[in-house]
Amino acid sequence: MTKYEMLYILDATLSDEAKESIIKKFEDLVTVSGGTVEKTDRWGIRKLQYPINYKTEGFYVLMTFEAAKTLVVELKRVAGITDGIIRRLITKI
Repeated sequence: MTKYEMLYILDATLSDEAKESIIKKFEDLVTVSGGTVEKTDRWGIRKLQYPINYKTEGFYVLMTFEAAKTLVVELKRVAGITDGIIRRLITKI
């Protein structure tokens, strides 16, 4: 298994419950697929470098996990179709 980091930005206007449900969704996706989540850091609301979809702020989340390469492809797909996610980036450590 390889170690990865996934940084994603949630819409800052989402409720706290909606943010937590999205974070839990990605953590569960990793664990159900046989990976392990080492930690999830909630950085909070920060100003975006440039407006994305007319939004100037986002809620940043950094998840560190170990998983197979096939799971990374699935995470990218799910993040792309999940409402409330502005951007995502998955990198290999």
